[in-house]
Amino acid sequence: MDFVEPAYGRRSLADVIPAVARALGARVGTPPSGLELPDAASYVVFLVDGLGARLLERHAHAAPYLSGLLASSGGPGTAGVPSTTATSLTSLGTGLTPGAHGLVGFTARIPGTDQLLNHLFWDADVDPLEWQPHPTAFATLAGAGVSVTVVNKREFRGSGLTVASSRGGDYVGADKVGERIAAAVTASVTRPSLTYLYDSDLDWTGHRWGVSSSQWLQQLAMVDAEAEQLREALPADTRLVVVADHGMVDSPEESRIDVDEHADLLDGVALLGGEARFRHLYCRSGAVDDVLTAWTTVLGDRATVLTRGDAVRRGWFGPVDARVLPRLGDVLVACDGDLGIFSTDRFAYEKTLIGLHGSLTPDEMLIPVLVD
Repeated sequence: MDFVEPAYGRRSLADVIPAVARALGARVGTPPSGLELPDAASYVVFLVDGLGARLLERHAHAAPYLSGLLASSGGPGTAGVPSTTATSLTSLGTGLTPGAHGLVGFTARIPGTDQLLNHLFWDADVDPLEWQPHPTAFATLAGAGVSVTVVNKREFRGSGLTVASSRGGDYVGADKVGERIAAAVTASVTRPSLTYLYDSDLDWTGHRWGVSSSQWLQQLAMVDAEAEQLREALPADTRLVVVADHGMVDSPEESRIDVDEHADLLDGVALLGGEARFRHLYCRSGAVDDVLTAWTTVLGDRATVLTRGDAVRRGWFGPVDARVLPRLGDVLVACDGDLGIFSTDRFAYEKTLIGLHGSLTPDEMLIPVLVD
């Protein structure tokens, strides 16, 4: 498999805020060994959901400002595993690996139950402060005297994911590009300060139309213009860092498997979680070996199928807390190529998506870390 291992402690998404903290003269966690940022009294971190490094390189002509920063920014970083929004946003906001913060996928089992928690929509009666009890990097910075501002959509204020991933900063609701830029400019006047902005439109477009579509290319051009306008509006001595949470691959119909049409894949599986590119299989008692064999036989070289223990030993999630371990599937399935694993009965909406992410391929794992 042409998989990319997460660069935890060196140049992963979890290392961005610790690197910013050091550049601001503060300290959050252990400074990464592979991400040095220039000293400044004010930083803006702009996360573009779905902007994989490979995608940016491939379509550089549509994003001249962002692609122009590639050569001088030290190469790409990596998302964590799985390469999905809820996991990545929490790694950024906490400075922790998925095995520590515990948001280990789009959906994951609530231990001791037969229910899944959807980390993006937080559609279960779970206290985010109990699910993710560690202080965020934002809160630690604020406690060290740094002014921290989170600029995001109004609807996300107080959501489970927001509380788990980015509590501790002042929250500014901003739905439009102009609002986001104005909020970042205002926040950056305070020194020392960190401002975090989030834009989800490119990811939505990729899911809906695919990353090979003209719609996605046009949205990339709009994101590039937003980033350039942001840079021009910010104070000259404020540093801008542009990152992403993951990339994306298109999954055509002929590359999709619906598990509801393969009874052998569901034998021994009590609960199916994760997402189409990275599945968590929660097995019935004593069924792990049979499930592992069945999925390996059916998928062959189109996916890596391994037990929870093997995935942990590979370091996919970083060090895994005891409380997080049962949230991981007994068997994990990471797709290669453009394979997607669906369930019409359980996750009908996923089948409407063209662009997918979650696995460890370069197109999904490699993210830009651009500094201006």
